[in-house]
Amino acid sequence: MEEEVEEEGPMTTISRHYFGDEPFCSISIIENIKEDYGQFVWPCSVVLAEYVWQQRFRFSGASVVEVLGAGTSLPGLVAAKVGANVTLTDHANGLEVLDNMRRVCHLNELNCNILGLTWGVWDASIFSLSPTIILGADVLYDTGAFDDLFATVTFLLEKSPRTVFITTYHNRSGHHLIEFLMIKWGLKCVKLLDSFSFMPSQKASGLSGNLQLAEIVLNTEVNELKV
Repeated sequence: MEEEVEEEGPMTTISRHYFGDEPFCSISIIENIKEDYGQFVWPCSVVLAEYVWQQRFRFSGASVVEVLGAGTSLPGLVAAKVGANVTLTDHANGLEVLDNMRRVCHLNELNCNILGLTWGVWDASIFSLSPTIILGADVLYDTGAFDDLFATVTFLLEKSPRTVFITTYHNRSGHHLIEFLMIKWGLKCVKLLDSFSFMPSQKASGLSGNLQLAEIVLNTEVNELKV
């Protein structure tokens, strides 16, 4: 089934996203077009959410964190729908975005932990997390924040070396910058997919640009050499 959009107010809509055939999974998202990009469902979120659905048996029972940039939280909500224990995070100062995440969880009758988390800031919030899967949709958009993002992700991966970071992004300038950052932070890519290789045709037709999905883990060989 295709996405549906319902007007809730002059600047607010509720979009409904469907996954699979009958019986299907559906998620409703509150979007506010007058607010910043944190309250809008971007294509990378749709791609990552579809991947979570297709990998749903892997996510069932997993401890999942959607890192800062969760915004409307579509991938994390799909993970919760298929049985994951989910923590949704966004910038600690983004109170409106965090509140919208709570409203969306209530709308979908899902019990997710909502947490303010700022990349590169080492406070109590990050020390409370021990995920087995980290999700990040379109978090690779601001080059000035890349090191803070990778520092945060690396910290979480080091807490549980079998943890994986799954991210979707617009490949605007090739994979080279991400490869550089992975080497810098002692990480490695174990899977790299073009979104069109797994997206259903009706969803793929609405996408544009070079959208990719990467699974990133701790490079244990490099980190053993550091010890």
